[in-house]
Amino acid sequence: MAYLMKIVVTGGAGFIGSFLVDRLVEYYPGEVVVIDNLFRGKKERLLHYIQSGKVRFVEGDIRQKNLLVEEFSGCQVVFHLAAQSNVLGAVGDLDYSFTTNVIGTYNVLSAAKENGVKRLIFSSSREVYGEPKSLPVGEEAPLAAKNAYGASKIAGETYCRVFANLGLQTVVLRLANVIGPRDTERVIPLFINQILVKQPIQVFGKDKVLDFVGVKDVVSLMAKVGFQEEWIQQPLNCGSGVGTKLVHLANCLVDLMGQECEIRIAPPRQHEVDGFIANIEKAERHLGFQPVSDLRLLLPEIIQYWQDQRKAMGV
Repeated sequence: MAYLMKIVVTGGAGFIGSFLVDRLVEYYPGEVVVIDNLFRGKKERLLHYIQSGKVRFVEGDIRQKNLLVEEFSGCQVVFHLAAQSNVLGAVGDLDYSFTTNVIGTYNVLSAAKENGVKRLIFSSSREVYGEPKSLPVGEEAPLAAKNAYGASKIAGETYCRVFANLGLQTVVLRLANVIGPRDTERVIPLFINQILVKQPIQVFGKDKVLDFVGVKDVVSLMAKVGFQEEWIQQPLNCGSGVGTKLVHLANCLVDLMGQECEIRIAPPRQHEVDGFIANIEKAERHLGFQPVSDLRLLLPEIIQYWQDQRKAMGV
């Protein structure tokens, strides 16, 4: 696949999306168009690219199919990241989650097919597996979502298969817990900010274990499956392949930040999965995927980001 092409990123002002745009601008010269409704995304993450003409930004919603049809004209590759991407947010607003993650995804696929887009990469989630029977979890494990977010991603994957049968090359990546600077409202930024303001760290589930993967490794894999000649037709897990207990994560952050902080253990929350570790053998074997798996190598940059954010706010 040639790299001088038109590329569209839905949700490109979000946490993962903005890192993907960083990579596209650096390594894949062409026209990069970002569509984002700024529900959670931040335009300032892309401002230097917009001002330099390297990215064209469209403030719009994937529920507006006419907008997508217009913006996908002449596009070769779509990276579809736009979503209600927060489990508790999806539970709290079922209508927005459904209309965005299901209807919006259908609109993206339909507009891509209508415009003759060659390939579409869909950002799915480990939430499609629900509460797994054993760890680590391979791609062949049953899909049994525990919450509205996971259910919406299963629906999105199903429509990807439908449109693949219609000639659109769809690639499904099931993301574990993606971490890095710019992320908000998820476990690591929540823990860091609790430490910074000297509040107790609240851990929901003393035995809860999650798979944390760095955002730069994730967007590298996204770009690879998007632009390589081979079409990856089966869903792929994208994680580190290593599990970390949340209690260990909290202690690790306290240690790295050099601050005393109480850690409080609360019961697991009803809508959240209690344990997940991705089996990433397929991505390793077929794509040479080698993510950073040592959290201590990833956390310092995130800590520094939030310390800088607080300084910028004069806190």
